[in-house]
Amino acid sequence: MNLQVILGNFALILFVLMVITGVIWCLDVFYLAKQRRAAANRALAEYDARAAKATADGIKLDNQGKRAQIEADLLRQPTWIEYSGSFFPVIALVFVLRSFLYEPFKIPSSSMVPTLLVGDLILVNKFTYGIRLPVINKKVIQINDPQRGDVMVFKYPMDMSQDYIKRVVGVPGDKITYENKRLTVNGVEVKYTALDDYLNDEKLVYNKQYEENLTGVSHRILNDETQSTYRREGVYPFPHSENCSYRSDGFTCVVPAGNYFMMGDNRDNSLDSRYWGFVPDQNIVGKAFFVWMNLGNLRRIGGIH
Repeated sequence: MNLQVILGNFALILFVLMVITGVIWCLDVFYLAKQRRAAANRALAEYDARAAKATADGIKLDNQGKRAQIEADLLRQPTWIEYSGSFFPVIALVFVLRSFLYEPFKIPSSSMVPTLLVGDLILVNKFTYGIRLPVINKKVIQINDPQRGDVMVFKYPMDMSQDYIKRVVGVPGDKITYENKRLTVNGVEVKYTALDDYLNDEKLVYNKQYEENLTGVSHRILNDETQSTYRREGVYPFPHSENCSYRSDGFTCVVPAGNYFMMGDNRDNSLDSRYWGFVPDQNIVGKAFFVWMNLGNLRRIGGIH
């Protein structure tokens, strides 16, 4: 695992920090705190003996204030232990939440417009598709499988340090045909309803907008009439590429077992399974389900469809 992958894997960084702070916390609770207590008891016993002798000699001492100060000084945690102990429960809580429940992501590109906009801060459900061990992302408990129409976050097959987000358009065994900017799933043409044109804020041009009914899941997509159905020269070699046949006006792919075919809703501005192939089950991160903030547009807050 190279440095770029390590730095790009926040879960790994959290795990390492949790282990380090956890070891220090346990060391303090089960050993160092007892050592400090024993040292304090010895010092207090010596102080009490001196105070008793002084009293016997007729010398009056302010025992309580001095004695309490000695005890507090000897029981005080070193700074490095105090900070580690404070951070450990916070880091552990964040690690558990991000690893097994919900993980936040920020949308960096326009490939999922109009469903998701650049700058959307989203939440991803980490357990919808099964419980996975953090860092290594190995599934240990099966719950649900991704369904057509789901918006899913996954590790980019060509660079596992990157997280991608696209829509599931093909599940294992599906025959996906994309021709003249229209999808066909298992021989059934997907239904499209024309909507008002969509203003592309990046290029200040209007794109064709449609409601796509992907086997019962309705969502909006964009088409750029100036672009071709796909760019044949942009297709990379990928595993199971023999399952796909490409033509000038489109292509057909049969999704292999344990894999998924992903496409962006901004169809002509999305680097997706058309170009780099299928997403293996082990690459799945979770299902995107909620936009919790967009600093530039507070009206974006809400569920993801």
